[in-house]
Amino acid sequence: MLARDYEATEFVLREARENDVKFIRLWFADILGNLKGFAITVEELEHSLTRGMGFDGSAIEGFVRSDERDMYALPDPNTFNVLPWRPRENAVARMFCDIITPDDEPLESDPRAVLRRNLADASKLGYTYYVGPEIEYFYFKDAKGTVTEDRGSYFGQGAGDDATDLRRQTVLTLEDIGIPVESSHQEGAPSQHEIDLRHSDALTMADTIMTYRLVVKEVARQSCYYATFMPKPLDGVNGSGMHMHQSLFQGDRNAFYDDDDEYHLSETAKFFIAGLMKHAREITAVTNQWVNSYKRLVPAFEAPTYVTWSTVNRADLIRVPDFKPGREDSRRIEYRAPDPACNPYLAFSVMLAAGLKGIENRYEFPQPAQMNALRLTQAERDELGIEALPANLWEAIGITERSELVRDALGEAVFNSFIENKKIEWENYHSRVADYEKEHYLPVL
Repeated sequence: MLARDYEATEFVLREARENDVKFIRLWFADILGNLKGFAITVEELEHSLTRGMGFDGSAIEGFVRSDERDMYALPDPNTFNVLPWRPRENAVARMFCDIITPDDEPLESDPRAVLRRNLADASKLGYTYYVGPEIEYFYFKDAKGTVTEDRGSYFGQGAGDDATDLRRQTVLTLEDIGIPVESSHQEGAPSQHEIDLRHSDALTMADTIMTYRLVVKEVARQSCYYATFMPKPLDGVNGSGMHMHQSLFQGDRNAFYDDDDEYHLSETAKFFIAGLMKHAREITAVTNQWVNSYKRLVPAFEAPTYVTWSTVNRADLIRVPDFKPGREDSRRIEYRAPDPACNPYLAFSVMLAAGLKGIENRYEFPQPAQMNALRLTQAERDELGIEALPANLWEAIGITERSELVRDALGEAVFNSFIENKKIEWENYHSRVADYEKEHYLPVL
């Protein structure tokens, strides 16, 4: 059974009393990254913290086979927070849960358990995995269409539009729930916005991203708008990404920093980059898991399409930010493929596994891209060994299905369920007649 911090448990019970908490939402994620959960009353809180709360998991995507139903949600006391948008009297709190079996063992198909296993692999090598996401999203008038709320542009400072107030209120709500924000701004497309979170360890950040997505939507809903993390909701403009800044620490030392290197990158960082690049095509189905994800990964919209790295070009898969003297702890890499609709527990797992594989096998560090790969001919890209990211979900599924790295990182149960689910999604999409086909073919064929 998972060890629990009893001081944290006592803190939760005290916080619940002092904040007049009546209901506690027990949250977890299915394999697709959808937030799931149920509510208990405060009278059940102490019991749930020590023994978990039972529920029927057969309806949760990817959790169990049909003959395995009973499981328990064991709250993590370190994730207790009062929800600021609910009434203060008879208040509502939330905690993220680890899912356990009746035998008190972690459920192997729980995405949080998957990430814990991969973080344990890093810990055995002496590493703590830190991540900091840049999360983009859109505001629309409602969920029925894509009528934009504003006509802003990148870093726009227009006064009087509701989106600015929505973003401001979102930041305040995030901080009220204990999520530190670094910055926020208008993004490149109309009604597109970005809120960047302060880096933390990967498990905390995965929980944070799940909360972030709910807060963004809730604040928009309260003002009669709709917020979406759909990767590409509009034609002809940038899609929404979740660029992921990553580093490994050994204790208090940034394992990615080397003062003597021309890029100020250690060998560990270079091997990690090489691992991400070597396995990038294999992990893309996880970091970009929806049919719509691949409408974003196209040329000309600042999204990566080729497996390259550089220090300057924001269309590369990996960007190494410029180094500023005195900020050794901030040396990091930015992996730009993921989108904000992924399952963060699984995405972190496969990115970490790829990086650690590079460290373990000491993969050769590739040269940085000398120019934008889009400006090269296919023959030139072939000569340089530049691979393309998968062009659609079906291609990505086929590559991932053959990946031992992804199978090991996710575990057999999650891997098989994820692949099966994605194949069903592709078949449902592939068998539909699109508006494009009707517009272009019906009048002439």
